[in-house]
This record gives sequence, structure tokens and C-alpha cells, in this order.
Amino acid sequence: MRLENDYDFPGCIGAFAHPRYEIVATGEVHDGPAAVDAFLAENRRAFPDFHFEPSRVTAGTDTVLVEGAFTGTHEGTWRGLPATGRSVDFRMAVVFEFAGDDLVCERVYFDLGTPLRQLGVSRDPTSLGGRLTVLATHPVTIAGALLRALRRRR
Repeated sequence: MRLENDYDFPGCIGAFAHPRYEIVATGEVHDGPAAVDAFLAENRRAFPDFHFEPSRVTAGTDTVLVEGAFTGTHEGTWRGLPATGRSVDFRMAVVFEFAGDDLVCERVYFDLGTPLRQLGVSRDPTSLGGRLTVLATHPVTIAGALLRALRRRR
């Protein structure tokens, strides 16, 4: 994690016996040195000031769990989303998986809705604006839900 925060991606990749990043929120798997390097480089272009601040580290038998916060300013394209200039600050849990002494996977968990709301491209579904957006963009789903609720009341 120190190597990622220092943007030393070759050093980061070199820490793995076989580099592999799994991003649970999006279903992405970056397997192998070239794929992991491309993933890290895109994150750096998108959030040139990114930082992960660990707040808790828990070691298991073949894993290390790290909880913390990811921060950064969205200055470049991130997963197809053009730069917004906005900042993000969201919680993450990272699982480092080992085979014996060899680091073999970094699995990253976070709520994708939080950074998307912070970047201004999503709304809290419980807010008025969020509810109106859902109603406008998903009328068939909402109508089905209302019909099911009415049937349950009978």
C-alpha cells in the first residue's frame, strides 16, 4: 500500500508472486503484470493525487484485511467517466491474499454508489432527487413494484 501511495507501480507489482487485483464493486479482474500496471496507471491518471489511508489492519492465516479511506481529485477519465474536478473520500476494505509467503491477490471492496455520488453522477436513492430520478428512468420497474405492493395489501 505504501508503494501504491508513492505511485511506485513497478515496485507494487514486484511485491506479488503473481499480480492480481479484483475490484468487487465493478466485477473487474486485472490479472498479470501488464493488466495490473494498466489498472494502476488509469487510477493515477484519473486521480493524480490519490491516497489510501489505512485505519485498521487485521492479519489472518492466509490474508491481511486493511480498512481505510481512499481520497483523490477526479482530474482524468475513470472507467469511462470524464473528469469532474470533484474530490472523493470513501471507505474501502482491501483483502491481501497469500499462498504461503507469496502475495497473490489484492481484492478491493467498496460501495460504488458513494464515489459516484461524490463525483456528481449519481444521487442518493432515498433523497427526493434520487427518487424522482428512479421514477423517471425506471417507470416499468416502479410500476411493477407498486402493483406487487397493492396485491400484498389485498
